[in-house]
Amino acid sequence: MAASGQGEAESTDSGAPFSLAEITRFESPWAMTFLPDGRLLVTEMAGNLRLHDLETGETGSIGGVPEVVHAGQGGLGDVLLHPHFGDNQKIYISYVEAGDGGSGAAVALARLVLDENGGGELEDLKVIWRQTPKMSGDGHFGHRLAFDDEGMLWISSSERQEFDPAQDMTGNLGKMVRLNEDGSVPDDNPFTDQGEVAAQVWSLGHRNILGLAFDADGRLWAHEMGPKGGDELNLIEKGANYGYPVVSNGEHYDGRPIPDHDTRPEFNAPVITWTPVISPAGFIIYDGELFPEWQGSGFIGGLSSQSLVRVAFDGESAQEAERFDLQRRVREVEQGPDGAIWLLEDGKRGGNGTLLKLTPQE
Repeated sequence: MAASGQGEAESTDSGAPFSLAEITRFESPWAMTFLPDGRLLVTEMAGNLRLHDLETGETGSIGGVPEVVHAGQGGLGDVLLHPHFGDNQKIYISYVEAGDGGSGAAVALARLVLDENGGGELEDLKVIWRQTPKMSGDGHFGHRLAFDDEGMLWISSSERQEFDPAQDMTGNLGKMVRLNEDGSVPDDNPFTDQGEVAAQVWSLGHRNILGLAFDADGRLWAHEMGPKGGDELNLIEKGANYGYPVVSNGEHYDGRPIPDHDTRPEFNAPVITWTPVISPAGFIIYDGELFPEWQGSGFIGGLSSQSLVRVAFDGESAQEAERFDLQRRVREVEQGPDGAIWLLEDGKRGGNGTLLKLTPQE
């Protein structure tokens, strides 16, 4: 159940007001972003960074990607343009790397150098952030990336299916991280007095964040996968603790209960809770012209729910407004230059790894 004062999300069986077109396919794609020229960068979990030309239908490769650990939920993750990409051609990628103690997510900054053959290379690559400590296992890396309007880089760092690290400030697992564009720590982060790793942290007590987006007023929203039940949409606030694993509106997979958020008011409660889960992945807050009725709405991909979930916001509150049953595991959601909504179908568990384009129903 949702904690007190929250909206319990319910599935809606609405007809889709859009046409859905299959564009091309990728091998286990994870994320995408548009270049200013309209071409599309797509990450594949095995470690491939692809460049897809939507006009010609051709897909090229970008070399220079560091070696990634591709196992379970690990691999090449997010891709994001620097806010001044037009001037410096810099991009960020997140991925899983090996190291002492196991594996962990990393974020690298590089210069994207394109060639005339539909491909290119990452040059001057530098790792600017790492999850710490590294852990065994291959789940819950998070490593979603976003920039705010002030040029700060935000990184979701999940708790690696180890529960307690989400509350441990000697590491950055189970945290929302806020950095300067070069990976240095801003002076106004809330925990700068607690040491180097803690200084990176903006909020803590998170489980597995796979989508984050800023609304028009600059508020940061992030969804995270609950355990058995209790997927969440949270409003991220400076220095806040969101309670995992002390509280959750779900329960452990072995059936052991976890106290609900309303039993511990010192922890920030989710704005929306989903039980049954939607398995959220990918997230935008739409501001395009192609679907004017959806401006300001959030769109979240659903993996196990095989859906696209629309969220309506009202200031600091939100509720599920519609759910579109796509019969596809939606891994990524992105807004295109023309306002179309683009999806990546997850290429795992029977998914086809398809790039999909949503446009208004004619």
